[in-house]
Amino acid sequence: MISGNLVLIAVLAALLVLGVPIAVALGLAGAAAVATGLDVTSVGMIATNAYASVAKYPLIAIPLFILTGMVFERSGVALRLITLARAIVGPRRGGLAVVAVLVCLLMGGMSGSGPADAAAVATVMVPSMLKAGYPKPFSAGVIAASASTAILIPPSIALILYSILVPGTDLRALFAGGLVPGVLAGAAVAIPAVLLSRRYDFGVLESGDNRPPFWNSLREAVPGLMAPVIILGGLRSGLFTPTEAAVVAVAYGLFVGCLLYRTMGLRDVYETMADAAETSAVIMFVIALSGLFAWAGSTLGAFDAAAEAILATTDQGWLVLLMVMAVLLVAGMVLDGVSIYLITIPLLMPIATAFDWNLTWFGVLMAMNIAIGQFTPPVAVNLIVTAQVSGVSIESTIPWVLWMVLSMALALGLVIFFPELALWLPEALGYRT
Repeated sequence: MISGNLVLIAVLAALLVLGVPIAVALGLAGAAAVATGLDVTSVGMIATNAYASVAKYPLIAIPLFILTGMVFERSGVALRLITLARAIVGPRRGGLAVVAVLVCLLMGGMSGSGPADAAAVATVMVPSMLKAGYPKPFSAGVIAASASTAILIPPSIALILYSILVPGTDLRALFAGGLVPGVLAGAAVAIPAVLLSRRYDFGVLESGDNRPPFWNSLREAVPGLMAPVIILGGLRSGLFTPTEAAVVAVAYGLFVGCLLYRTMGLRDVYETMADAAETSAVIMFVIALSGLFAWAGSTLGAFDAAAEAILATTDQGWLVLLMVMAVLLVAGMVLDGVSIYLITIPLLMPIATAFDWNLTWFGVLMAMNIAIGQFTPPVAVNLIVTAQVSGVSIESTIPWVLWMVLSMALALGLVIFFPELALWLPEALGYRT
């Protein structure tokens, strides 16, 4: 009989090479492995395990935070945050590039989705940056790299998924753990963006006449700025759970859009909910079929065998960690973050346990690594979005993006060698790491 493990890997690899959607490839690979590697009665468990993968209460937070992000993006919050950031940064060489970074960090605290932030910020920022003398490929690269921080800044959808897939982890600790590395990643984008702007005279047309008044800008942006405060404050105080925080965030977003800013009517609310439902359905479909893949791999022992093979190569934990980071970076270049978590966590957890790695720290490392992949060609989901909005090719952004990839890789190295960067805040807040 053909080995179920061999079928699992071979079918998945073949389908991905053929361009089959990742969710379908995972589901078919899992089903084929079960059919060949287990008894006939196990085939009847395929549908049950696919359903069980999404029938988890904490997963409700994912579609709700997706809806929250879309509500805030379409209610005019992004535009007001940009105005506030411009008032803070002021007219200086590279100023608008720094504004893009700041706004992406703030928007990440509302949506938890890099591509969503990239689309919202690029739509507003690219025309302004072009008018100020920034080339479109540079602007697209800066915004794509900045938006990748959303996977670290709470409420990160990836960290929510990690907390569900890794038993024993505290989502509040993961959220707190992602804050400092998220800000560090933002700085890793801002520094080369400013240096490149000065080196090539980008933003030379920025002037003091277009600096918005600070206090007016702050007053307009306060409702948007309160969203992360409400989410994180409620979690910290114990007023509500992460899933309940998502419900509160949606309600607050609708309050801001419909009553405070009055930029959303009933039709806008309906269209936003429909788009959020469509996006959520895609993610849940991926989770369901990847759950089948994970169950097949675990039952057949494929993940344990792969972990043992990796552990057999060396007993040096730092070397294995660097190998894992390299694999995740390559995966991030071709797959979306949700798929990477779902595929790799069953394989990586035995390795993390064997070396006694802190699971909160490791989850943040995974998120930071995948963030780099989100704007690293050839696929680079964030870069696809910003390049499309900007009307440029991905190839034209590469000379600028590579500097930011290198800079963020250095930031990742700091978090690897100094775990306290990810752990001191959750420990200071009393969360279990």
